[in-house]
Amino acid sequence: MALIFDIKRFAINDGPGIRTTLFMKGCPLRCVWCHNPEGFDEKPVKMYTKKKCIGCKTCVEVCPQKNLVLTTEGIKDLGHCTACGKCTNECPTLALEMAGKEWKMEDLMAEVEKERQVMEESGGGVTICGGEPLMHTDYLCEVLNELGKRGFHRTVDTTLFASPEKVKKVAERCELFLVDLKLMDSAKHRFYTQVGNEQILSNIRLLSEIGHPFWIRIPFIAGVNADEENLTASAEFLATLPTKPQMVNLLVYHDVGIGKHARLGTTYNPDNIEMEAPSEEMQQKALDIMQAHGLNTKIGG
Repeated sequence: MALIFDIKRFAINDGPGIRTTLFMKGCPLRCVWCHNPEGFDEKPVKMYTKKKCIGCKTCVEVCPQKNLVLTTEGIKDLGHCTACGKCTNECPTLALEMAGKEWKMEDLMAEVEKERQVMEESGGGVTICGGEPLMHTDYLCEVLNELGKRGFHRTVDTTLFASPEKVKKVAERCELFLVDLKLMDSAKHRFYTQVGNEQILSNIRLLSEIGHPFWIRIPFIAGVNADEENLTASAEFLATLPTKPQMVNLLVYHDVGIGKHARLGTTYNPDNIEMEAPSEEMQQKALDIMQAHGLNTKIGG
């Protein structure tokens, strides 16, 4: 069973209509710009928000590992947390929270059902993302099967960094894929994400060949992939597929991950790689390139 680290309601950028998005833990990529670093590890991780902390020392007292101490800078983790969750359960202000929880299927579906009316009226549904949900194909398929029985539109937001067998298995159980296309040059892709892109490009072509609906989502980052060379290569690749993506979303860079890394006690972009939001001129240029190749493209989700 995979862990769910967040459930986002009334999501409007995760597929068609208004959606409920389930975030699964675990990802084989380590994108420098990732805004969900709490989803990297498959196991639960503790997050600390200093401004919520009132210094009551409840967490210090209940930790069975004696892993926490109160300092002038707030609560300090001594490095031997077992993720038992006792500190987060007892924290009165939610300054400490645990990202990652097992859900019984009936409980998870009960959460999804809460927004059924708004999803149905808007033409929405349920999106499963991460992390990388294809890391947990069996559990993902169980969730998709149950959603299908209940009549929900099912979308999987993925890097497609997985075997073709897993992609086909999931494709049989969802109506739409949202696929990240980060960089066309595999060496650069490996530099920014720690994996090459050969498997990803192959699986995009696979989806196209079997005619399964998919959207492409490009994290659009000046200094990384917003140059004309990469955009043209991306457009040429997508335009020559047997079936084109229904939509290409250019997702303008933001640095939300900074705050989450701080809460995790880790460092965002530790090598200080230059990244910034593309200018309006660059955004328009990207739209022109994509649209010139016959691709339905827009800025944003």
